[in-house]
Amino acid sequence: MNTWHGLINSDYRRWLPVTPDTPAISLNEGNTPLLRSDHLSATTGCDVWLKVEGANPTGSFKDRGMTVALSLAVESGAETVICASTGNTSASAAAYAARAGVSAAVLVPKGRIALGKLSQAVRHGARIVEIDGTFDDCMRVARELAADHPVALVNSVGNELRLAGQRTVAYEIVDALGEAPDVHCLPVGNGGNITATWGGYRTYLEAGRATRLPRMWGFQAAGAAPLVHGRPVAEPCTAASAINVGNPATWDGAVAAGEESGGLMAAVSDEQIFAAYRMLAGRDGVFAEPASAAGVAGLLDRHARGALEPGLRIVITLSGNGLKDLDASLRDGYTSAETSAATADVARALGLAA
Repeated sequence: MNTWHGLINSDYRRWLPVTPDTPAISLNEGNTPLLRSDHLSATTGCDVWLKVEGANPTGSFKDRGMTVALSLAVESGAETVICASTGNTSASAAAYAARAGVSAAVLVPKGRIALGKLSQAVRHGARIVEIDGTFDDCMRVARELAADHPVALVNSVGNELRLAGQRTVAYEIVDALGEAPDVHCLPVGNGGNITATWGGYRTYLEAGRATRLPRMWGFQAAGAAPLVHGRPVAEPCTAASAINVGNPATWDGAVAAGEESGGLMAAVSDEQIFAAYRMLAGRDGVFAEPASAAGVAGLLDRHARGALEPGLRIVITLSGNGLKDLDASLRDGYTSAETSAATADVARALGLAA
């Protein structure tokens, strides 16, 4: 019998900014798999674990924060929520709004959102506005609308509620491993995830649930790496659409996570990201969306440069499910054999016949 009922209904509720009267708008998010990667461990000489956040209800880590944001929005009487998104936030906001019985409006950059994510928001009944601009334009408009109209902004920027929910990934990792890892790698786009994950580790350390803190290694796509270069990118460009952000809304928090932890912020190419994306599916059996593979690409890049000390325990966040972006999955094409329905013909096609 499944006894997991979502973050707000779990023991982690004590770490969330809710009251005994806060309703739990939940899809049973959290409690995602933490899988050891034998392939990455053997390749790097480290003990490498994958936190598979694509196993959340809408297929990404965004659900951790959205359960808290929507629960508090409902408690406050909000009837409409709004967000800017490159895809995953819009899918999550739309699903949790539907669960709560409130309206959702999502602003997305036209032509820059994977259809798998857009289709989720459509099916959950959100009002979708495609803006002729970048994610940063969408974020600016969403903030201005929330300031002047009766809508609740549910992006992580300025939203401690969302970040508090996303911190739970660190709690789960420490509880599963018995201690914080030496290094935590993750993709960085808008900056909220690395900020929240670092905050989660710090919370557990202060509470005596961990005795150390990990180094936070954030990786951006080379064509969208404002935190690496120290300045906004006017026209970010990467096929890893979930991290195609030129001016991260949680800039300061992301930078602080890297600096305070003794970690780093680095860039990896789209070629490295997609190589890691294919490797995860082919060697670990984990189908993650391309942006999720940035942390793996970054780890492999560090190893190739001789900048990775062996023997470390490393956790990598895989932020979203591969089904979010099927176009990316088929961009390399695929091979198949056509044959009749005769068993002998199929055996020959498979190389099983003499």
